[in-house]
Amino acid sequence: MPTAIPRAARKAAFVLTASAVLLTAACTGQSDSGATDDPSKDTTINFWHAWSAPNEVKAVESLVAGFEKTHPNIHVNVVGNMTDDKINQALRGGGDRAPDVISSFTTNNVGKFCSSGALIDLDPFFKKAGIDPETTFPKAMNEYTRFDGNRCTVPLLGDAYGLYYNKTAFEKAGIAHPPKTWSEFEADAKKLTIPQGGTYKQLGFMPDYHGWESTTEHYFAQFSPTYFGKDGKSALATDPAFEKGFTLQKKLVDELGGFQKLEKFRATLGDEWGPKHPFHTGQVAMQLDGEWRLGMAEEARPKFEIGVAPLPVPDDQADQYGKGYITGTIAGVAATSHKQNAAWELVKYMTTDTDAVVGFANDIHNVPSTLAALKSPKLKYDPRFKTFLDIAANPDSTTSPASINGGVYLVTIQQFGYDYESGKVTDLKAGLRKTAAQIDTDIAQAK
Repeated sequence: MPTAIPRAARKAAFVLTASAVLLTAACTGQSDSGATDDPSKDTTINFWHAWSAPNEVKAVESLVAGFEKTHPNIHVNVVGNMTDDKINQALRGGGDRAPDVISSFTTNNVGKFCSSGALIDLDPFFKKAGIDPETTFPKAMNEYTRFDGNRCTVPLLGDAYGLYYNKTAFEKAGIAHPPKTWSEFEADAKKLTIPQGGTYKQLGFMPDYHGWESTTEHYFAQFSPTYFGKDGKSALATDPAFEKGFTLQKKLVDELGGFQKLEKFRATLGDEWGPKHPFHTGQVAMQLDGEWRLGMAEEARPKFEIGVAPLPVPDDQADQYGKGYITGTIAGVAATSHKQNAAWELVKYMTTDTDAVVGFANDIHNVPSTLAALKSPKLKYDPRFKTFLDIAANPDSTTSPASINGGVYLVTIQQFGYDYESGKVTDLKAGLRKTAAQIDTDIAQAK
């Protein structure tokens, strides 16, 4: 099954540089939804997106062609391969060549998009169109597209994270089914680990935060943490979910050989985006990853059968098995645009028209971003892909909330994760308090 490799790769990189490249200066004043252009008249709008692979570009062109067929008076000038920093510059500058509609892979920057006024609040447009976002989009996607009461973005396809497992290795180890709880996961990871000469012939799971997609936010989604309290302060040191998540991950690191041994092994393995990814080669038996991994793994022609399941949950949340971490592409309308009503028509079509969303999901091979599209009989997918559709639709699935300074708080938490799993920090409670204080300081300085 084809994949969206460049999309996922760039997304991961953007998370780490979000605070530096996007909307570093507050810019345009936000429209009060008083758009005055007439969308029924002949007009041309600019749509900037980040997709670049040939199959992706073709999919976007097909999506836009469908819109122009239903809106023959609105012509769309499509500009692809646009990174967030280029979009940022254009949103600040405005002008005839600037985008009226943008899409970004970086959900972590929604807080900056909304708080700066670079993108308009779309709630008035939804209300005028008679569309209820709460019943249109999955819960987690609804959450990551708004900030502080401002819905300045909408979901445009999504990513869901689950567990990939080597069925052949499971059979050899006598494991009948994928783990559902953390204790089962821990036991399976140890049972699937085969030592060899001071390292590993096969590792059950690579738990390190430096591992492929095993970031703190992807792990902790299974613990359903609350990142910020009602006062806006970091809840890292007060929500028990974080302490539990860090403790169980560190325990798994120690039980599988310790941080140094795992890192030494990891240094010998293939990279995340190549055919020699350690899950593809069978060197790692279980892998936390997004829906795109299925196609990539199959294209690598592994010598085993691939299984897909939701990521395990803590034992005391066993009734929530099936949830996962959700993120995805976002779309919005530029505040500098003089054609906001026409721009909204494009956004509305791309993100709420069921057939349009399904068609785009089929072409891009990402998760559809409306509840109706997730259930559409027109969806085409490998049967195993349904796991990710179910995770996306699951109301217990979570995401990381928007912040005024983008993904800085997530980078801070991830850095603490590195320090704790490696033994650099030994007092978990004190470390969480210190990290929470740093997050609060960074947010205060961004205001």
